[in-house]
Amino acid sequence: MTLVMGILNVTPDSFSDGGAYLDTEAAIGHARGMLAAGASIIDVGGESTRPGSARVGVAEELERVIPIVHALAGDGIAVSVDTMRAEVASAALDAGARIINDVSGGQADPDMLGVVARSGADFVLMHWRDHSERFQDTASYDDVVFDVSHELIAQRDKAIDAGIARERIILDPGLGFSKTWDHNWTLLRHLAQFQKLGHRVLVGASRKAFLGELLGGREPLGRDGATAAVSFWAAQVGVWAVRTHDVAGQSDAIAVARRLALESPF
Repeated sequence: MTLVMGILNVTPDSFSDGGAYLDTEAAIGHARGMLAAGASIIDVGGESTRPGSARVGVAEELERVIPIVHALAGDGIAVSVDTMRAEVASAALDAGARIINDVSGGQADPDMLGVVARSGADFVLMHWRDHSERFQDTASYDDVVFDVSHELIAQRDKAIDAGIARERIILDPGLGFSKTWDHNWTLLRHLAQFQKLGHRVLVGASRKAFLGELLGGREPLGRDGATAAVSFWAAQVGVWAVRTHDVAGQSDAIAVARRLALESPF
């Protein structure tokens, strides 16, 4: 069954919900609301990766993330931490996180793969070419499905060589990161190819700009219906999880996909 990973951004500048959950109690309350709506995992992030965003200091990222991870994990909640920094990953794992979700796939910090390997945690390895202030300059491919798959597997091999068990690795094609709008649609159309790479697959389409473009320039908060359609598609393909701001809507879409899959053909 496709799981729902609820996004908990504790940042002032994330593209959709920046500033909404900077207060620790508000963040914890939102996480509990997402769990009640159907989330299986809460993904906590203290650094925005929206296009053009500047990086925050490590001390600030730690201050934003670790108290929330500690509180949620202390209640037995499955917590993922969205970070590119090994120091933050290490502290989050010590606080009880079970998954490190690194949008750079271990490329931004040379110590990341070793930290994850020593912990035995799951590792989301996303397709990535550069930091957010520059990544749209690298959105060039001969064949986007082949190239993204090839680059993911090359980084996957480095993760395995670093000691991360194969079964702990989750692949993410990186929608919106060094991709044009058309690239994103092509990757979604060929999700089944990523399922064949031998790992769980995570899809993160929530409220992204390519959905806004499809909908005539609609703002992020108006993109949840389109996100649910992507989640329905991802669930039909059988991906491991979708990462989303709108847990209830995606849970409903996945429930419909699951129910339809139970029907026998006429």
